[in-house]
Amino acid sequence: MRHVPPPAEELALLDHELVRLDARRVQLLNRRAWLLSVLRAPAPPRSFPAPAAPRPFPGPVPRPSAPAAPAHGTQNVLLVLGGLLLTVAAIAFTLFSWGEMGIAGRSAVLAAVTAGALVAPALLLGRSLPSTAEAVAVLALVLTVLDAVALHAVAAPRTDGIAFSAVASAVLVAVWALYGLLLGRLRTPLPAAVVAGQLPLVFTAWAAGASATGFGWALLVTAAADVAVARWGRGPGVRVTACAGALLTLLVSLALALGMSVSADGAFEAVGPGALLLAGAVVAVSGAWRAPKELAVLGGVVTGLAAVAAVGGVPGAALPWHWAVVVYLLCGAALSVVLRLRVPRPVTGGVLAASASVVAAAVLWAVPVVAVVLLGPVTMTAQVWSGAPDGFRAALGHSVPWPESVSSPVVLLMAAVMSAALHRRWPQFLPERGWRVAAAAGGAVLGWGAVPALLAVADAPYAVAVGVELLLAGVVLGVAVRRPPGALAVTCLVCALVGAVSVALLGLAAEPATYAVLGALLVLFAGSAAGSGVAAVRSVLACAAVLCALGLAGAAGASLGWSAPHTAPLVLVVTAVTVLLGARLRTPAVAVPVELAGAFAAVVAVCLAVTDPAFLALVLGLCGVLAAATALRPERRRAAGYLAAGLFVAAAWVRLAASGVTDPEAYTLPVSLAAFVVGYLRRRRDPAASSWVAYGPALSMTMVPSLVVAWGDPHWLRPLLLGGAALLVTLAGARLRLRAPLVLGGSVLALDGLHELAPHVVQVFDALPRWAPPALAGLLLLAVGATYEQRLRDARRVRESFGRMR
Repeated sequence: MRHVPPPAEELALLDHELVRLDARRVQLLNRRAWLLSVLRAPAPPRSFPAPAAPRPFPGPVPRPSAPAAPAHGTQNVLLVLGGLLLTVAAIAFTLFSWGEMGIAGRSAVLAAVTAGALVAPALLLGRSLPSTAEAVAVLALVLTVLDAVALHAVAAPRTDGIAFSAVASAVLVAVWALYGLLLGRLRTPLPAAVVAGQLPLVFTAWAAGASATGFGWALLVTAAADVAVARWGRGPGVRVTACAGALLTLLVSLALALGMSVSADGAFEAVGPGALLLAGAVVAVSGAWRAPKELAVLGGVVTGLAAVAAVGGVPGAALPWHWAVVVYLLCGAALSVVLRLRVPRPVTGGVLAASASVVAAAVLWAVPVVAVVLLGPVTMTAQVWSGAPDGFRAALGHSVPWPESVSSPVVLLMAAVMSAALHRRWPQFLPERGWRVAAAAGGAVLGWGAVPALLAVADAPYAVAVGVELLLAGVVLGVAVRRPPGALAVTCLVCALVGAVSVALLGLAAEPATYAVLGALLVLFAGSAAGSGVAAVRSVLACAAVLCALGLAGAAGASLGWSAPHTAPLVLVVTAVTVLLGARLRTPAVAVPVELAGAFAAVVAVCLAVTDPAFLALVLGLCGVLAAATALRPERRRAAGYLAAGLFVAAAWVRLAASGVTDPEAYTLPVSLAAFVVGYLRRRRDPAASSWVAYGPALSMTMVPSLVVAWGDPHWLRPLLLGGAALLVTLAGARLRLRAPLVLGGSVLALDGLHELAPHVVQVFDALPRWAPPALAGLLLLAVGATYEQRLRDARRVRESFGRMR
């Protein structure tokens, strides 16, 4: 067992430990001060003061600090500036002062300066001055370029400048490469040779008047040479420069070839660009084979895209563009064969990324057709029940070039098959479950979208299109219900809902189609909700069924020739059904959404009846009855009870206003007295009941209509009586600590007093000078600010006392 010392002994141990820690802290502080003094000293000290501490500091004996190294940054800046100045001077001498010397002097000066600049770095390296040698070497390289310019101006002025540049750049590449190999410690000559190596073949093609294909091959050969240098070059600087040059020249070459392939007028004309693209793919994959991971992936992407453009460009040039997309898609799908080859994994990933990019581009080309099919019926809502159109396209209302979109369903179906194959056949390359599920969900979406696109492209008859879309919604909904919860089930559910909305809008073109579509969707959603085992899916499908029933109720009212207010009670039948379903459903996660959907139907009914006060009062009363029926359930009693009381009161007010009653008290007082008696009995039986439930309906039933009438009454008697009654109610609420009488009475009293005092207040403000209101507001703000803390305390006390009321 663990020994626990007595308190006195433990206190002594703690004191001893604290003393030891204080001594250790003093020791560390002294050591820190000594180290700071050593670091800040201008010269290393001759002797080492021992740190004052109870015990010697453990560790090695300190040594004198070495003198600070020279600032290499300043040295490099000075060298760069000096080299730039010398370079500018040499260029100015070559270009502007050349004519002041004879041929011998000019040649001697340039040769001497260049030779000296080339030899000087070797001497400087021998004296351990590498930075200076590097700067002079850069100057020497610039001077060699100026020598080439001078040689053309003096020795071969009539030679073609482009051809001379091709030869001169090749010679400079060889000279700089040899110079860099001889002076291996210099870092600039070899990368400079690589940069200059990008020019000879391009200048040669330019001098020869080559076509775009010739320029592409010149750039491609240059890229191949850069790939070789990047793989076997000497030093990281050379390899990085060669890699950048290879990437640039290869991309430019492939861009030229792609442009020629796409713009070719026939298959024969596309063969040349295709060969160039294919050769570019070979160069890209050779460079990516043993490259780092990121570059290997990039090389794989370039390889895949170039191969697709090379193979698909030849037959695609002989086809219309909408069928050429299918050819490119087939070539992109064929890239998946890389999974069966022994290729480095990063390269394989890049090739598959290229395949996915081709498929995505083809799908994006086909997506607008699906969007038109799904959203087209929205534009035809102004022609509801105008008659069934002859074909599916006529019901979409968009002028789409359908002959140029005939391949859209084919593209979507092929992409769906590819996604499904990637999900099933090659799970080893998609080890993450998320990617496999995404592939399956993407295949489901693409396959679902291909069906309405096919109907639109084929211009199927209207009835056939409606039936097929209903069948498609049922199939997708069945998959969503039967699949376990996951991304695929959610995707299918969303597709089913979107398709249901689209076919419902499509069915508005004809009256029989409207009833058929909404009825079928109601049965489909209700049956799927009953068969689903997931609460979230059941709630969504049940709400969709309620919305379909709401649409059927509205369509029934329109078929009977009823106006919107007369249709409102028919819409409330849907709400009544949801009230019954909410009482029967055992799962709250399903019952609550269904009841909320029914409440939405009730709101729609109120909006339909708002133009007719008599029907509005009827609808509000019926809503109150439904809310009271819901309040019979214990778990809904509180919320539904408040709602029912408010709806009944609102129905009474609207009914009085619709009847043109100018003295509402004759009708509201008896009801208020009866409600007050009921509330009083409720409070006697349950003292904890809220005053809003007990007395709120009784007080608001009379006081609110009276307040509305009093604001438009030019006489003084009604406002006086209302103010007196409101004052008594307010005092009673404050005396009995009841929240509802206090709030309602105080609010009515304030509004009534404001109505009576408003004309006098306006007269007072008109009589005051214009500076007086801002001054009074400023004084009020100053007073509030000066007593801010006291006001906060008063507000807290009022809130606390108000919270203790019932």
